[in-house]
Amino acid sequence: MDVDKVRILVLGDSGVGKTTLIHLLCHQEFLSNPYWTIGCSIHVKVHEYGDNRHGNKPYFLELFDVGGSSSHAASRGIFYNVIHGIILVHDLSNRKSLMNLRKWLQEALGSRESAGMKSPIKEGPKEYDPEQFAGTSNVPILLVGTKLNQVASNKEMSRSKPGLASEFGAESINLDCSQVKGFLSDRKIQGKLKSYFDKVIDKCYQGNPRSTSQLYHETLSLNYSKIPDRHY
Repeated sequence: MDVDKVRILVLGDSGVGKTTLIHLLCHQEFLSNPYWTIGCSIHVKVHEYGDNRHGNKPYFLELFDVGGSSSHAASRGIFYNVIHGIILVHDLSNRKSLMNLRKWLQEALGSRESAGMKSPIKEGPKEYDPEQFAGTSNVPILLVGTKLNQVASNKEMSRSKPGLASEFGAESINLDCSQVKGFLSDRKIQGKLKSYFDKVIDKCYQGNPRSTSQLYHETLSLNYSKIPDRHY
C-alpha cells in the first residue's frame, strides 16, 4: 500500500528536549539518555487521519529533528527546502529558549523565501515583524513546552509566557516527557496533537487528504518497512 507522507520540522535550542519529545511521539516511551543531534535525524510516526466515524487513512509523519547547535547553523538550510509543518520546542524552565523561537521560525521560513517560496519573515533579526507574520503563514505551527516538572508552579510559568503561540497563530501544549501515562491519557494534549497533524496533512494535500497525491514526491522517498530512524 502506498502511504502518503508529510514533513514536519522540530526546531528549538540545544538541550530543550526535541529528541526526547520526538521519541515520545513516535514510540510512546520516555528516552532517558538522549543523544546530541548533529545535523538532522529523521524519525517516522504513523498518524491516522480522520474522525473514526468515516474511517481513517494512515499517513507517515516525517519528523525532522534539527540539531540546535549554532556551529551547524550554516548547513541547516538544506532541511528547510520543503516544510509542511513546524513544531517549535522550548524548555519551560528556560525563558531564553522560548524567546529564541522567533529566531528559529525566522531561520526556517527565511530559507524558504531565499529558495523562491513566499515567507512572511524577512531576513535579519531586526526585520522580524509579528504583525506581518500573524495569520499569513501557510505552514501549521505547534508550540511545545517541555520539562514541565522543572517549573516551580503554573503561576510562575504563566508569568514568563509572552504569548508567542498567539503571535505565531499556533496551538500550544506543555508537558513532562517522563510522564508517559499522563501524556497518553491527557485528552486535551492528545486532541491538540491530532488536530495539528490533521491540519498539516490538510495543508499539504490542499484539502483533499484522502486521495493519493504527487505533491510530496520531490522529497525523500523511503521504504519505511525496511529502514529504521535515519540520522544525517
